[in-house]
Amino acid sequence: MRYVLTILISLVLELWLGPLGVLADGAPSHRPAHAIEQAKRATVGILQTDASQIEDGDFGVPINIRGSGIHLGKGIILTARHAVERSEGGKVLVSEGIHVLTDNLRELPAIRQGANVYLDVAVYQLQGDESDWPMAHVTFSEVDVTYGDEVFTVGYPMGRGPAISFGTVGNPNTFLATVQSRLVQVDLSACRGNSGGGLLNDEGQLVGLVHAIIQTEALPSERGCSRFGFALPGMLVKRVVDAVLAGKTPGFSVLGIHLETFKEGNRWVLGVAKATGPSRHAGFRKGDILVAIDEVAITTPAQLKNYLIERTEPGQTVVLRVQRGETQQTISVKLGKS
Repeated sequence: MRYVLTILISLVLELWLGPLGVLADGAPSHRPAHAIEQAKRATVGILQTDASQIEDGDFGVPINIRGSGIHLGKGIILTARHAVERSEGGKVLVSEGIHVLTDNLRELPAIRQGANVYLDVAVYQLQGDESDWPMAHVTFSEVDVTYGDEVFTVGYPMGRGPAISFGTVGNPNTFLATVQSRLVQVDLSACRGNSGGGLLNDEGQLVGLVHAIIQTEALPSERGCSRFGFALPGMLVKRVVDAVLAGKTPGFSVLGIHLETFKEGNRWVLGVAKATGPSRHAGFRKGDILVAIDEVAITTPAQLKNYLIERTEPGQTVVLRVQRGETQQTISVKLGKS
């Protein structure tokens, strides 16, 4: 039990990705050097602004970096929400203002534009003279990643860097309890301090945002790095960024069905354990067996969650097919908003 709790706690608390040093595992020769260099120059460190957590050393106060971020252009910095959270009065808040460190060691202030707890994303706007902003920036890929794709990340593992790590995509469709969306599992050196850094393809395009690692060591002193990491899918992150920059509140569809699996004959099926919000108003009952949504077969909770997040918008009406007793019925539901 202690081992399981250690994993769950670390999933929430560990920042991630990137080894100590400049290049981990070596850069495959076919990766364009200019794409790697551009990503490196576009990456920033999120500075720890609480002076009480910074200890004076023999050479003065050190640079204390708590996470990573990446420049999308025009002074827009993308990072992980948990990399910029702070505690105040027993509450966890997203900082209105942060300071970032650029690749050429300039410290710049940035003001929050928006954040989304559903996806663990935060967007900031750099302040000050534009000539001090990172000259390089990255763009989102229009293509999602899949099994075996080669990727890399740049960030500040353990507060040091920028460091670059290379790896491959494992499962592009997995879930953790730390966010509501699917995650991309990556075989890539991972450490605390890289949360919010970009996951990039061979062309230097964003395909994900660094989110978490699975940390299995039992002792706090051993927490640090892993080769089993997770990133938020780039296409979902882009939806949040686009909404924030358009002055809108990012939101995702809510169905309100709580599912449970149970055995019916020799197969496992998905049943409704509880219906709330939109599903309750639409007439779902406990025990209804979920068959399909908009005629797309649903056999796992992950399939339903993916469909709602990636193929629907709040306010949209979807049609679900359920088995109720001996007959199948269709139920129309107007989706809510997260």
